[in-house]
Amino acid sequence: MTTMSSREFNRDVSAAKRAAKDGPVTITDHGRRSHVLLTAEDYDALVDSDELMGDRLVIEGDDVELELPPRSGSSLRIPTL
Repeated sequence: MTTMSSREFNRDVSAAKRAAKDGPVTITDHGRRSHVLLTAEDYDALVDSDELMGDRLVIEGDDVELELPPRSGSSLRIPTL
């Protein structure tokens, strides 16, 4: 992923647009990420996806069963100040 400062971006927007053709361009402000530049095609692929992120995490096959012990209030205590 290409990274450029906001100053570099302002000086050469065309270079940022060219770099975005190869992947997202991170733009930093005072050394911190502030924006990400994508091509319209990449953006549309993210937004128009019918698949939700949670659906991507689903494992095909049997459901997983998880048994949790009952919660008890006995482990709770009032803090001393």
